[in-house]
Amino acid sequence: MRTFNKLKKVAMMPYPKNTNEEAKANKARKPKPPPSFVSRFTTTFSSMARKPLLKQTLATLFLFFVLYAIFNAFFHPTDSSAFDAAATFSSASSVLLSAGTTKSLYVKVFLYDLPRRFTSGVIHHHTLARGSGGVGGSASRATPDDVADALKYPGHQHMAEWYLFADLSRAESERAGSGSPVVRVADPEEADLFFVPFFSSLSLIVNPVRPPGSNSGLEKPVYSDEENQEALVEWLEKQEYWKRNNGRDHVIVASDPNAMYRVIDRVRNAVLLVSDFGRLRPDQGSLVKDVVVPYSHRIRTYPGDVGVEDRKTLLFFMGNRYRKEGGKIRDLLFQILENEKDVIIKHGAQSRESRRAASHGMHTSKFCLHPAGDTPSACRLFDAIVSLCIPVIVSDNIELPFEDTIDYRKIAVFVETSSAIKPGHLLSKLRAVTPDRVLEYQKKLKEVKRYFEYEEPDGTINEIWRQVSKKLPLIKLMINREKRLFGKEVECSCVCTNQTAVIRTL
Repeated sequence: MRTFNKLKKVAMMPYPKNTNEEAKANKARKPKPPPSFVSRFTTTFSSMARKPLLKQTLATLFLFFVLYAIFNAFFHPTDSSAFDAAATFSSASSVLLSAGTTKSLYVKVFLYDLPRRFTSGVIHHHTLARGSGGVGGSASRATPDDVADALKYPGHQHMAEWYLFADLSRAESERAGSGSPVVRVADPEEADLFFVPFFSSLSLIVNPVRPPGSNSGLEKPVYSDEENQEALVEWLEKQEYWKRNNGRDHVIVASDPNAMYRVIDRVRNAVLLVSDFGRLRPDQGSLVKDVVVPYSHRIRTYPGDVGVEDRKTLLFFMGNRYRKEGGKIRDLLFQILENEKDVIIKHGAQSRESRRAASHGMHTSKFCLHPAGDTPSACRLFDAIVSLCIPVIVSDNIELPFEDTIDYRKIAVFVETSSAIKPGHLLSKLRAVTPDRVLEYQKKLKEVKRYFEYEEPDGTINEIWRQVSKKLPLIKLMINREKRLFGKEVECSCVCTNQTAVIRTL
């Protein structure tokens, strides 16, 4: 403080008059060193003293501020511990928010231990229906180990239900560090969400199709998907945590468009994981409430890098030519494209041989056609993505997975149905795409394809859980809203009146 007073005193000294006596005395003195930092400020201030009073006052305040700052910097150094602590906290917070490395940031999920008939029982009956003895067992309930070790879940295009169940069934020590935004909890009281691991898509395809004229149709089938659906809902409706919030905080996989069709109205409050909304009414499914999940691709992932040299075919498609409803576009496209020289378009059903042919075709083509099937989406879109084959989407009402993360315009070509069926339009559009533009599409495909790889460590499963986690604020809003409505039954929130969440008025 003594130093500060000295500096202040120097700063306030009036500018001395240059008399003859003082000049003589100065000549007699020895030369002085260059003026100090403080003396330069003093000189500046003294010159300002001749300015009007307002400017002088402002200059004085400024000088005092500078001198005070200099004094504190040299004689009272800042204690950096507080700053370091703040910086450490800030840095840690940013890491935690991006990587989700603290339990408090995880969404807590309780995995229901369903009766065996809804999990391993479905796999068992599917195995029997396909002519194998399968693995039986007298246990009335299944554990994750029962399903993982005793029975093999069969591969098909709606395997999300299996991968999600298998992910939660792993020991938490194995899941730690996987990047998953959810953590499994053993106590349902701690849970934010409840996962119902019914294999609804597999259940739908358990019974083999009987040949026409078969008398076996008169007999009651050994397995009934409809009975299983109803039994599941009856079981759920008895559970305390389903009744507590009317099922709103429950997650159910119904990725096959026909899965859960018998009981969909009884579970529509839950977060439904679907492939699209083609078979759901607007009051049953919504982009606001539910999550669109990708089909599991059925062909090999392309092992090579981007490039056009080995992709001699312009456009490729292999699949069922004749479909119902929106899929009628396929037959029209066949008629337009099947005789084009640089196009391969084939009719083919699901089989091991068809998948091999499709893998080769997609890996050697620049563009892969994705017309609507019985519903707007189909597995070939995701086969194309992992093949680095640019999808050509001809499906006006398609909903796509993870659109808050992926800009599909950068990885796919969209063609309106009415334009695609005009002769010459589709191919002229594709032929106009330059090789450099093809490479740009491929690079983007390579960047995002992990989102469509169910077995990728930080792939599809983690992204599905992220999408589910984002529904939690809306779920809590709906639960709290319903509790204040004096017990009035609410069929659905106004945000679910249609798929776009826009309230339409007549």
